[in-house]
Amino acid sequence: MIAQAQRPNDQIPIIRFETDGPNVDGSYKWLYETGNEINAEESGYVKNFGKGEGQEIQVAEGRFSYKAPDGSPIALTYIADENGFQPQGSHLPTPPPIPPAIQRALDYLKTLPPSADSNVPRGGSFRGKR
Repeated sequence: MIAQAQRPNDQIPIIRFETDGPNVDGSYKWLYETGNEINAEESGYVKNFGKGEGQEIQVAEGRFSYKAPDGSPIALTYIADENGFQPQGSHLPTPPPIPPAIQRALDYLKTLPPSADSNVPRGGSFRGKR
């Protein structure tokens, strides 16, 4: 089955639309479904990842799906938090695998102790000379 492109003047009905929030605690939810098989939903909340005030971030988690022009289904889930936007979907490109010889070399390098002349900081803070 081939998907038919929408004509510019076609009105696509909204079959379902729901919202909740934003609420005083920073949470919210929304979702919608359209007549051309587009579905989306998202929920969010405030996350405190530290101690005390000023350490809060807004987290959003959601998904959407639709049909590609060739009729194949496209679905994506995501989370956006202190680590940035992180989408997942089988249609997204992925990096090629690391060749075995290179992976063995990387694994070996991880086993070596840091050299004495290495000035690369290992965690914590680093203060250079002025």
